[in-house]
Amino acid sequence: MKCRVILIAVFAGLLIGSNRAPAQHEPIETETGRFGNPTGTGRGYQSYLYGVVKKIDSDELLLTKTKFGIDQDIKLQAKTKFVSGNRPSSRDKLKVGDQVFVDYRKDKKTGDLVAKKVVIGADAALAR
Repeated sequence: MKCRVILIAVFAGLLIGSNRAPAQHEPIETETGRFGNPTGTGRGYQSYLYGVVKKIDSDELLLTKTKFGIDQDIKLQAKTKFVSGNRPSSRDKLKVGDQVFVDYRKDKKTGDLVAKKVVIGADAALAR
């Protein structure tokens, strides 16, 4: 009889103890642009090509340190947008050595990479 009571007490204790789920908290969201949402920033530029500007021509940009492992030519068009620090910029502000994220498309006829948007600067990850 004592053995049954002890077994029931242990079993009940295990059942009560196993029902406790860890407390779930919502992640802390900051409202400042300084910290932002790192997940959103990473996902926002996941499809962009990262590189360091090696050479700038009137209609072409040569990037080094890209995901391809080789220098990559990016064609520039008149409708290519330039962004620096969340503000519109121009090609004239781009310098050799700048870190950039490039939103590009592949030209169907020639196979060239054509820039749609170039995000300039070390704070490029914070721009939207």
